[in-house]
Parts: sequence; structure tokens; C-alpha cells
Amino acid sequence: MTLNPKELIKTCYSPSAKEPQIITIPPIKFLMIDGHGDPNTSPVYSTVISALYTMSYTIKFDLKKTGVEDYKVFPLQGLWWSDNMDDFLLGNKDNWDWTMMMAQPDWVSVEQVEKALHKASAKVEKSVLEKIRYETYDEGLVVQMMHIGPYSAEGPNIQRIHAFAQNHGYGLRGKHHEIYLGNPQRSAPEKLKTILRQPIQKV
Repeated sequence: MTLNPKELIKTCYSPSAKEPQIITIPPIKFLMIDGHGDPNTSPVYSTVISALYTMSYTIKFDLKKTGVEDYKVFPLQGLWWSDNMDDFLLGNKDNWDWTMMMAQPDWVSVEQVEKALHKASAKVEKSVLEKIRYETYDEGLVVQMMHIGPYSAEGPNIQRIHAFAQNHGYGLRGKHHEIYLGNPQRSAPEKLKTILRQPIQKV
């Protein structure tokens, strides 16, 4: 199945802020980089984000030159977890593990990613580029909702989507997933939009 970026944004990246929804996310290709620690203090985290944006825009503009239909670069996304879930729930960020990632259209090939890696080497640290992988993430059935406000205030809405899933006969699985639709450098904290997503399964 070919995923049209506009349709993907409409169906998977536009949940309500009023009530959680349960939907099935199709397999999506991602550029991904794994990391560990507090994103607010980690010296690597900001470099990882820069690398993902550099790669995504390099791929976009390379494809545009070939006559491929132009598209809007997908938003930054993150998977978050901890070996001890108490660390995650209590906000002990130094112990968090994460995967930062950006989706790519179906038609982006491994060769195009390798070409972008070569170009990005002039702007991004080699040690970070070496960690980039390009793979399909098949998330499947999830519960999600839009959170409007600062990242530090996500807790109640995370609990809300968990409760919504459990009240509808689902159990939680996999990793907490966030999709960042706002730019914290340009938007006031109270106006930031973040999709909170949790994979689920029938119990």
C-alpha cells in the first residue's frame, strides 16, 4: 500500500484534544536514532534532532529535483521508555531510553537515504549519522489524543488515554509515543500541540 503523506497526516496525525481515539496505524518508514538520558540536558539529544531534520529535508529536496511529487516533511516523533517504568512515570529522565524519528514517504529508497547521509556528513557529526537507521515501524492498534500545552503537563492526558483503552477492553503494550506538531522555540508552552499515543491490544 502506498501511503500518501497528506492522507497519513489527516488520518493518523489529527486526533481530537477532547477525547481519546482508537485507530490502527499502518506500517510507516522512519529515519530513527536511539539514545538515553534526559533530553533537556543530554549533549547528544539536540544533535540527534538536527541530524533527523537535516536528513529529512535533504531527501525531500533531492526527490523534488527528480520530479517526484513534493510533500511536507513529517513532524518529529519520539518513543520513550525505561527498564524501570517507575522512572518513566515519576519523571526520572536521566534513566529514560528514547528513539527519535521522522517518517518518510513510501517511495524513499535505501539508496536515497544513503545519498542523503553522504551529503549530511558535511553538517552533522559522523558519530550521530552512524547511528541512523531506516526501517519500517509497524505500530498497529493504538489509543491516542492531542495534548495542548507544555510537555511537563502531559501526565493527566497520558493517564487518560491509558484509562480509555483499559475501559474499552484493551491492555497496554509497546512504547509510549509522542508526535511533536509544535515548535517549542516558536510557540508558547501553553499552545504546543503533541499527539500522545500508546500501542494497545485486546485482553
